[in-house]
Amino acid sequence: MARFIADFHIHSRYSRACSKDLTVSELAKWAKVKGIGVLGTGDFTHPRWLEELKEELRDAGSGLYEHAGVRFLLTAEVNTLFYKSGRAHQIHHLLFLPSLEAAERLNTALASFGGLDIDGRPTLRIEPARLVEILLGLEPRAMLVPAHAWTPWFAIFGSTSGFDAVEECFEHQAKHIFALETGLSSDPAMNWRLTSLDRYTLISNSDAHSARRIGREANIFEGEVTYDAIVDALKRKGPTRLVGTLEFFPEEGKYHYDGHRVCKVRWSPAESRQHGLRCSVCGRKVTVGVMHRVETLADRPEGVVPPQAVPFRRTVPLDEIISEALGVGVGTQTVDREYQALISRFGTEFGVLLDTPGEELRRAALPKVAEGILRMREGRVTIEPGYDGEYGKVHIFGEAEPLVPSEQQITLF
Repeated sequence: MARFIADFHIHSRYSRACSKDLTVSELAKWAKVKGIGVLGTGDFTHPRWLEELKEELRDAGSGLYEHAGVRFLLTAEVNTLFYKSGRAHQIHHLLFLPSLEAAERLNTALASFGGLDIDGRPTLRIEPARLVEILLGLEPRAMLVPAHAWTPWFAIFGSTSGFDAVEECFEHQAKHIFALETGLSSDPAMNWRLTSLDRYTLISNSDAHSARRIGREANIFEGEVTYDAIVDALKRKGPTRLVGTLEFFPEEGKYHYDGHRVCKVRWSPAESRQHGLRCSVCGRKVTVGVMHRVETLADRPEGVVPPQAVPFRRTVPLDEIISEALGVGVGTQTVDREYQALISRFGTEFGVLLDTPGEELRRAALPKVAEGILRMREGRVTIEPGYDGEYGKVHIFGEAEPLVPSEQQITLF
């Protein structure tokens, strides 16, 4: 049975704050380097990107498309802006479609709700339930997944703009929601603390804004590499299965802790409560992060693993490990030389990070680089948690005790 890695949530160069290197050929190149078998196209709602997809992709005949040996699945992220009970909400959603023709039909229908050519991640003045109705009405094989479900500003459970339950957001269309994207600031274990989420498949994607960052979170499947098989796996039916996810250390996400970036105030949930959620520098309300929000809604203690939970492993990008090991910047030639040497020797980045035996790593890599990879596998890292839009920082060679117990990610996978 085939095993493949998929990253569904990425962006094109037509999305704001995204790299100009996001072309189909560049994405395919990095998918091969990373070891990704199925990559989301991102941004099919943008008319210019959709035209490029039509020009560059070949129909693989299975609801997927192909470029240079890499399969692509049509995906897009949209923001729904709407009012409910007198309160404004902005919720991001990840859309899946099986054909370019379906994308064209959907874009025609969505154009009346917002300007699709303004941003690859368009804002639509529409309620989520209506979006689901339009999506499935045009293409019954389509799927909608709430994106980065805990992000404060733009997510279904976000502290600033979200809801306490899927049903509150999607109302009568909640029956069509089968999966949730955990986002960079949370991992499956955090989501397992909510009994109400047991019925949803938890997926993880990179939300990459540059080609080199695809795969920083991803999904591992076993079975057929087709659109319908993947969607059925997310619905927990059919022979193809989601067998694992690859995760950021969630503390590294930029909304993990509470805080106020301007004032450099970063707090744990307990510290925020002690201060009444008010910044100790300026007195304004701090941005309530993902950890705090999870604790607010959780009905289970930490450490509970539901019966149908899909296991996961936490990773750190290979270039970041090399950078810290050698004490030089990520974008330097020194890092790139070691990175390319390891890819040439072992095939893919995921092969290096996850599969290569330790003894082989020690023979092929610089000693401190090999040690860094092995420490990452064991969870022997320390992290300065991210907060209020500021990414956290992973330290593999610090002197402090590990932040993450080494047993958790190894025994689950």
